[in-house]
Amino acid sequence: MNKWLKMSLWILFLGGVITVLFLSQQYQSESKLEEADILIHVTGENAFLNEPELRMRLKRRGFVFKDQRQSELKVAAIEKFIKLMTEVKEVKVYTNIGQGWKIDVVVRKPIARIFNQFGESYYLDEDGVVMQTSTIHTARVLVVSGNLKDRPTSISVSEIINNDSLKSIRKLDDVYRISNYVCKDTLMQALIGQIHLKKSGDFILVPIVGGQEIVFGTAKTDREVKEKFEKLKIFYSDAIPYEGWNKYTEINLKYEKQIVGKTL
Repeated sequence: MNKWLKMSLWILFLGGVITVLFLSQQYQSESKLEEADILIHVTGENAFLNEPELRMRLKRRGFVFKDQRQSELKVAAIEKFIKLMTEVKEVKVYTNIGQGWKIDVVVRKPIARIFNQFGESYYLDEDGVVMQTSTIHTARVLVVSGNLKDRPTSISVSEIINNDSLKSIRKLDDVYRISNYVCKDTLMQALIGQIHLKKSGDFILVPIVGGQEIVFGTAKTDREVKEKFEKLKIFYSDAIPYEGWNKYTEINLKYEKQIVGKTL
């Protein structure tokens, strides 16, 4: 008898727990949703996405609205929507216990702004991914112009590098190699302000200080880019202090193990 009584009590207890959990879940799903707690991680000063802008985009797409209930929150769809934003590198959307929910975003870091031959403009980030221009921010980065055919809808640099047929017709990977080096080198970051691609296929670097034109040539490999910049550093450290910034009209880095300077 005691055995059956204990079993009955356990059944009643488990039934009560299940009922409480069910009612609690129902209450939570029907309760009013709180405003999202948004955390945006930015490297450097170029915040291409901020909290007000993200909230506005979510409202425009109907993902958040007045008197929204917990059951009406589409976590997976919101996460997918934010991932498609070109300025977003990583995103995680999740709910908390109660009526709260959180959006955690890592924003991409631009290293160059490109103006192509079609009059279009876009950014290239530190991972070689194309970013659309922002309505809320303009980044202070290298400016790239000239005979560039790559569009704002271009594939990433990594995709170009891994495709032999694309490497011969695209220049975005070359732009990335030069921009990435400049961005990571303190001296070059302070000296170089613009990259221009000529119809001949040569890249020209425009310094911030001095009126000379730096003929960089091609940028097909990381090794080639590194060697050319090392030659340029030697020129700046050995020649410029003695000759002055305005003596040379052109510095040519195209030729292997040579630096050719043209004077006035």
